[in-house]
Amino acid sequence: MNGNFEIMALHNRINNRLLKEKLHGSQPDRITLSFYKYFHIPNTLQFRNDLYRQWMQLEVLGRTFIAEEGINAQISVPRKNVESFKTQLYTVPFLKEVRLNLAVDDNGKSFFKLKITLRKKIVADGLHDPTFDVTQCGRHLNAKEFNKLADNPDTLIVDMRNHYESEVGRFINAICPDVDTFRQELQAVEDLMKEHRDKNLLMYCTGGIRCEKASAWMKHKGFEKVFQLEGGIINYSRQVKENGLENKFIGKNFVFDERMSERITHNVLSVCHQCGNSCDTHVNCRNDGCHLLFIQCNTCAEKYEGCCSTKCQEIIKLPDHVQKELRSGKAQGRMVFKKGRAAHIRG
Repeated sequence: MNGNFEIMALHNRINNRLLKEKLHGSQPDRITLSFYKYFHIPNTLQFRNDLYRQWMQLEVLGRTFIAEEGINAQISVPRKNVESFKTQLYTVPFLKEVRLNLAVDDNGKSFFKLKITLRKKIVADGLHDPTFDVTQCGRHLNAKEFNKLADNPDTLIVDMRNHYESEVGRFINAICPDVDTFRQELQAVEDLMKEHRDKNLLMYCTGGIRCEKASAWMKHKGFEKVFQLEGGIINYSRQVKENGLENKFIGKNFVFDERMSERITHNVLSVCHQCGNSCDTHVNCRNDGCHLLFIQCNTCAEKYEGCCSTKCQEIIKLPDHVQKELRSGKAQGRMVFKKGRAAHIRG
């Protein structure tokens, strides 16, 4: 069987809407977790297909990217299968004892299907430097070490996430570059640190994968005092709670699944993009032809029927076949993440 047919055959064929209905109608007996590992994988297609077969048997759902540089997984596993999942995962030599980040605010309904995709890179970075070694990263810090270095006046804390993530939650005194993509973030941080080479560069992200690559890149560019939060915000939140440490992260932790976010503290840092009232609830526009990601309060959700504009509100009332024709051939891509930047809603 050739590789192209194999990868096409090993994927979900059930309608997404039906899968979502099935998930939300079930009991929340699943555990959401994530992990990543930078490692040279020689045969990515074979690795992908083997993993898909094994995870289907264990009823794993979620989104996983595999590339020659490693693996990045955000998944949910039935509670009854967690130990079997760990046993299977740790049989892979380079994944033995890999850290599993457990979700902080988990309702068991984070994903509704299994999708394992081959990519050129597990984190798109826009870099084209053959001498760059992503495994030569900065020093990892646990929550206690992070807090101590964060209090040092010679430290710059930098959020390595995108603007729509830091908008709803961030570390106290963190620098949050106003960027849409990780590749923009790398350049922004490099430019920032040119005048602060004597400072400690302390970076963080959601689960650690972006900081791992960013810290390696900054070291590659000659910066020496490079540090990263091990396991990201997810691991940090768990550690401060378990060890009674000061929590320096406020607000929500944005996550890329059906939950949209994890509540870390009660602080609401953002506003509704339509009315400007205090709010930190992310939604996707109900119009599938738009699907814009933005922040919407309950009042505006009712007023606009879950849409980002009156135009989209009118579209969702059209017959399904008409809506399908309107969105045919339109590739939204990352435009769905342009929340707060869309001209038709308030930023």
